[in-house]
Amino acid sequence: MNEFRFELLAEDAGTAARRGRMHTRRGVIETPVFMPVGTQATVKGMLPEALADIGAQIILGNTYHLFLRPGHELVERLGGLHRFMNWSGPILTDSGGFQVFSLGELRKIDEDGVTFQSHIDGSRHRLTPESSIEVQQRLGADIVMAFDECIPWPAERRYVDESTARSGRWARRCRQAHRPDGSALFGIVQGGMDPALRRRSAEELIEIGFDGYALGGLSVGEETERMYEVMSRSLPLLPKDRPRYVMGVGTPENLIEGIARGTDMFDCVMPTRNARNGVLFTSFGRISIKQARYRDDDSPIDPACDCYVCRHYSRAYLRHLFQANEILSSVLNTHHNLHYYLHLMAKARRAIEEGRFEAFRREFYQRREQAKS
Repeated sequence: MNEFRFELLAEDAGTAARRGRMHTRRGVIETPVFMPVGTQATVKGMLPEALADIGAQIILGNTYHLFLRPGHELVERLGGLHRFMNWSGPILTDSGGFQVFSLGELRKIDEDGVTFQSHIDGSRHRLTPESSIEVQQRLGADIVMAFDECIPWPAERRYVDESTARSGRWARRCRQAHRPDGSALFGIVQGGMDPALRRRSAEELIEIGFDGYALGGLSVGEETERMYEVMSRSLPLLPKDRPRYVMGVGTPENLIEGIARGTDMFDCVMPTRNARNGVLFTSFGRISIKQARYRDDDSPIDPACDCYVCRHYSRAYLRHLFQANEILSSVLNTHHNLHYYLHLMAKARRAIEEGRFEAFRREFYQRREQAKS
């Protein structure tokens, strides 16, 4: 029995922004939502309890990485991914398609699936639509993603056409392979940057029928405006009564623009990866904590932020930790960045509820412009 359902609670009059609620077997998720990425059964630098404290509602795991190490059989034997990593909330698993197809010459695609070499030890493995779904369900994912081919940018039209058609056939096989265990299954719209192929892909997925729909193949090197154009054209094609997920996106600006175009779900490694490289997100833009000007700066990262890090530590201390290559640097930077992302989403949800998302969007950009002047 499928325990998943989606409620559309409010729509913004001035934009396509939506306020929704997803019900899963492991809890309710308020949307729009950002999902911290926990690729290898951990959000790097964060205890699960700390994630919950800063408002994380759902996290993302990855089939490719967990399939290779430690193996889905082991995770299943030890009680499933939730128990394995001590996270009681919902988990969405990426099908592994993006990782497999980014391997380049280390993988070979055929109609049945993909044969690839592990990036860890060079061993050969195979994933098919059926085995990807099986791995995700044995991991215990609450939201399972269809196995697709992520199309790079740029790409030849013939390849984009063939790949989109193949992803459609694989989506149908994923639907057939998904067993009724209470998890939801999302289809992924492909089609490169071509509006006609995107429409064809969306129509095919809707005909098959999924619990939610994602836009894949974005944030793969295309210009930002092109990405926004794909969102603007593709999101309205998807059913209003199903969640809409834009995969692998992105910056705070991308999230605001994605919400304005009707996106309900996001994930990206940007807040955690940038944190480890000393780049911090704030209400007035990004700062690089490694810069010498912060050497004796006693102020918090962001005076407008009430996270644990901004309440207790100075820019000078955070710069010191980064320069000294201390582990705590990554921990504190990650805590702040994820807090910023999650609270940006909370503010967006409230703005949509109150019918003022467009004003919220303007204020978001005004603060950045004022900081530059």
